[in-house]
Amino acid sequence: MDLNGKVIAITGGGQGLGLSMALVLAAKGAQLALIDLNQDKLDHAANLCVEARGAAKAYIANVANEDQVISTFDQIVEDFGNLDGLINNAGILRDGLLIKAKDGEITRKMSLAEWQAVIDVNLTGVFLCGREAAERMIKLGSAGVIINISSISRAGNMGQSNYSAAKAGVAAMAVTWAKELARYGIRAAAIAPGFIATDMVASMKPEALDKMTSGIPLKRLGTPEEIGHTCAYIFENDYFSGRVIEMDGGLRL
Repeated sequence: MDLNGKVIAITGGGQGLGLSMALVLAAKGAQLALIDLNQDKLDHAANLCVEARGAAKAYIANVANEDQVISTFDQIVEDFGNLDGLINNAGILRDGLLIKAKDGEITRKMSLAEWQAVIDVNLTGVFLCGREAAERMIKLGSAGVIINISSISRAGNMGQSNYSAAKAGVAAMAVTWAKELARYGIRAAAIAPGFIATDMVASMKPEALDKMTSGIPLKRLGTPEEIGHTCAYIFENDYFSGRVIEMDGGLRL
């Protein structure tokens, strides 16, 4: 796929990793449909994409809300006239141990609300956006690409029962969709980032950050731009489908 002029939707595109991916694609001439919940951040992100040589429009939507997802993808197609790609990036954290006990007494459990919030956004949201994107690609005859952003945590990470389950699920869905959608010319894949130098990570205490970095074989955090370049590779390589690229500097949880 030549990204110049292609219409790519990115959930969680108003900030962080989503914005970094958008800027890499914008520099290649892509047209970005940025989906997020904060209008100010979306407007700022859209302006940055235009400055980077792309075009961009902002869309407010909760990816866990079916009606909002459907109407948003309808609007994207109406605004741009096509849909060539989707990056399922939106996600939240609600970390906590499954069970915490002291001296045989249970002091805390991961609540159903903490479980459900992450599953709703990180897993169900990916399903809804992937489904609606695929439907429109098929109707439009677009040889599109769907990329799910998974995580190194998909292998299982302490304190992240909800997040790990969701990220394992989105990786599996990408492989499933690659098999199901190939007949329509649609490819699907996933990226599983390790520790990336986002604003959230940069705000960690220095000692915690040093400990995290020391465990990475390359001895540094990944950059958001490196994840963006990986997205571009998947879009541009027409024989890549049904696989998960692990971008973790050699780290294994």
